[in-house]
Parts: sequence; C-alpha cells; structure tokens
Amino acid sequence: MFYDDLERRSAFSDMALPAHYSPLPDDWVVGTSDITGSTAAIADGKYKVVNMIGAAVISAQMNGAGGRAFPFVFGGDGAAFAHPAEFADEARAALAAVQVWAREEFDMGLRVGLFNVKDIRAAGHEVAVARYQVSDGVDYAMFSGGGVVWAESQMKAGVETVPAASPGTQPDLTGLSCRWSHMEARNGAILSLLVQPRPGVTDEDFAEVTRSVLEAVSHLERDGHPSPPQGPGTGWPPPGATLEAHASRGSMPLAKRKRQILIETAIAWVVLKTKIKLGGFDPAHYQRTVGANADYRKFDDGLKMTLDCDAETVVRLKALLEAAQAAGTVSYGMHIQSEAMMTCIVPSIMDDTHVHFIDGASGGYTQAALGIKAGP
Repeated sequence: MFYDDLERRSAFSDMALPAHYSPLPDDWVVGTSDITGSTAAIADGKYKVVNMIGAAVISAQMNGAGGRAFPFVFGGDGAAFAHPAEFADEARAALAAVQVWAREEFDMGLRVGLFNVKDIRAAGHEVAVARYQVSDGVDYAMFSGGGVVWAESQMKAGVETVPAASPGTQPDLTGLSCRWSHMEARNGAILSLLVQPRPGVTDEDFAEVTRSVLEAVSHLERDGHPSPPQGPGTGWPPPGATLEAHASRGSMPLAKRKRQILIETAIAWVVLKTKIKLGGFDPAHYQRTVGANADYRKFDDGLKMTLDCDAETVVRLKALLEAAQAAGTVSYGMHIQSEAMMTCIVPSIMDDTHVHFIDGASGGYTQAALGIKAGP
C-alpha cells in the first residue's frame, strides 16, 4: 500500500524539505475535526477535555483500522487523518460516533468532515505526506500542500460530509488515556508555536523559514523536548482519571468506571515508582519510551512545536518570525505557559507502539492559533 511503502526518516530537519513528501493517491479521503468553542472551553479551564476529544478522533480511527497504518496528526483542539477510499465508510462512522460522544459526555460540539483528495486537488490544493520516525516503535505522519487546511476551512464553513450518528452511539476509544502529570518547564517556559505559509508562498520559501526556526532551537536540550529523558512523571490520583472514565465507560455509570480507573492507576503508580518488573513489563523502559514516542513537533500544513525553552530563545524566534511575516512569507502564533501536558493512546503496554500527543497545558496550540488570526 502507498503509506506502508513510504520511507521513514529519523531526522526532523528532513521534514522541512518538500522533496521528502509524497502526494496522496487521488482515491484517498482526508478526515478533519475541530472543537467548536474551544477558546471559551480553555478560558473555563477545560483544556484537558479539549485535548482528550482531539485525541479521541485519532483513537477511534486507529481502533477502526485494526492495526493498519494510516497518516494522522493531532492538533490540540482537533485532528486530521487520511485513508484509502475503501475505508471511507468506517472512517465516517468513527467520526460521527466521536461527535456524538463529545456532545453527550462533555456537552461540547465537534465539527467533522471527510473529503476526497481528488476534490481537494480540483480546488487547487495538494495533500502530501511524509513519515517521521521518532523511535524504534513509532512514526508520525507529516502533512504539506495546504489540502488539510482547505478541508478544515470547508468543514468550518458548514459543508456537511458526515451524517450525524444516532444518540447514544459509542466510539471505540480503547487505549485512550491521560494519566501522566503535567511536565513543568525546566528552562523557563513551555512555548507553543505555530508557523504557517502565507497564500501563494512556494514550498521552498516556506521550507527556508522552517529550517531557520529549527536551527534557532537546535541548541536546546533534546531540541526542546518537554519530556525529560526518563519520561514524564506520574502522581496519584492521576489528573485525567475522570476524562478516561468518560472515554472507556461505555454503558457503565461514570462513578463506577472512575473507581475502577483509580484502582488500576494506584497499582500502576506503585509499579512505576518502585520500578518493579512484572510479567515482562519493564516500567523504567516504558516510561522512557513514552517520552521518546511523543509528538512535540510536527508539520501539519505548517510547523507546530511545543518546546521547553529559555527566554532568549523565545526572543530570537520572535525576531526571526516577525521578519518572515513582514516579508509576506509566513504567519505565526505563539503562546507561553509554564507546563506541557500529554494525552496518550496505548493499545498495549507490552510493546513500544504507544503514541503520545504533547500540547501546552494552558492553551497551547489553540491559543497560539489566536495569534495567527490576529496577525496581518
């Protein structure tokens, strides 16, 4: 298959180069999602809920795919993905199920869309992907070409491509969790950064700016990775226990499922703290792998990064991007906070294929996007 055959590259700087992206086949579909009112939800202290719903979109698609690899990207208050046409119906059903779940469990609206790649190209946009290998067990898709952004704009404009599911429809969110503690900035700040090409800018010109951004942060420890090398910390009770109960309870009462999760996480907390190996499970290895597998930087029709960095680096980045914005090459947004957070999809703790999505803990990508909207 097309996606299986793509080369996996382990240098993130390669992801800035247009030549490393391959156009999706014409008969594929692109899925999009976006939480309505996410800015207000963040102001109300519900950013962990916002992240959980965004990750739920990917979790439902992964469980529907049954182990088949496909490109996806997490955006904080939404997500995007792509599948071959033969899987369009199951992708559409999973989107609709998450939409119902978000409304019924959290009273939050979720816009969803599914668009043909052929139609995206007919509108003058491309959807190209690359695979970035973050560790031995996990790689993430990178998107370029503007097609995902166009699909999202159509979805937000009210183009309906996903029929609503019946009330009570439950998505399969097996493996979705958020048990890790927030990761405090070790260098002064957690920076959420979005950089997008301006309309009409060539891929090469945008790539030049993004390479400059990556060079400006290359001196940071582990390129600014928010998770320490040994992996994120954990406490008990975990801050996301209630959210995980919403994701996994099915028809079970919420309080009962939360009690189960608290018991499960208490045992896990002891194992992680004592580093006792149980039945082939190595807690120290697992915790290190969590950090290694995390997606703290990506290309999603633009550059998105959540970085642990110092004030001087923030100043340099802002000066660089202000100049690129004045030149008409990019638009950008930044948001600074003191912590990063993680939302996870863990099909099994016994292998290294679990994925982890990092965002700022007090607004993150959503707040950074407001800066783009306010720009010239």
